[in-house]
Amino acid sequence: MVSPSAAERLQKILATAGVGSRREIEQWIRAGRITVNGAVAGLGIKVTGREKILIDGRPGPALRKTRPAPRVLAYHKPAGEVCTRSDPDGRPTVFDRLPPLQGARWISIGRLDLATSGLLLLTNDGELANALMHPSRAVPREYAVRVQGTVTDSTLDRVRAGIELEDGPARFDNLERAGGEGSNQWFNVVVAEGRNRLVRRLWEAADCRVSRLIRIRYGPVELGRSLRPGQHRLLRPKELSALYAAAGLAAADELNPPATGSPGSGRSPPGSRGRAARGKAP
Repeated sequence: MVSPSAAERLQKILATAGVGSRREIEQWIRAGRITVNGAVAGLGIKVTGREKILIDGRPGPALRKTRPAPRVLAYHKPAGEVCTRSDPDGRPTVFDRLPPLQGARWISIGRLDLATSGLLLLTNDGELANALMHPSRAVPREYAVRVQGTVTDSTLDRVRAGIELEDGPARFDNLERAGGEGSNQWFNVVVAEGRNRLVRRLWEAADCRVSRLIRIRYGPVELGRSLRPGQHRLLRPKELSALYAAAGLAAADELNPPATGSPGSGRSPPGSRGRAARGKAP
């Protein structure tokens, strides 16, 4: 292993090496899956790189204090895929379709539930993933939502002002009508936190049911029209720099090479037209 010049917390150094996000690695430590020099690691342990670090009994990667050459994938998750690496029920996972990484693995920047489709970002930089997911960054996520039920102006006022949910108050930071009529209307909504099923729960609290939910933007990165379900692409250099800026991190020197080939063309859902292409901030 390459030895860092000073000791740092185990989860930080493993995240920097692209093993996983800090939150994910902290869960492994709590579960006793990581050992350092033969002893089960604790959350507060610091390492220098000279130690023998095993994860599930297998050697960890070479440690480094500088971020790896950044790789961020934009993946169009179809409904019906899970965001875990494996599923006990045998359902397909988003990781099944991703290209292999040498010396690291893809880290999901947040998750989408089974029924939700759209933009999912994945990276080899655990520090980037941790920063983007941290509540203090308040990175906006935009969704196209098809809602069943009568959506009155008073209903919209409620979800804009905020509703008390079981895990605390929540609201949409931005909400716009995006087409449809009657009992199937489309809206574009923006939230700045990643609580579980937040968009669905907000509408349900207002007596409306979400029949379709598509993430069309995460921070400065848009799903766009050409990336079809099940396809992925590397972020372009400008997108990558903007994403690091949104995370409050300095962009690494080496950026993604240009993506090769065309991801194909697809038709945007009604709720993603216009806004997804313009990238207008909420």
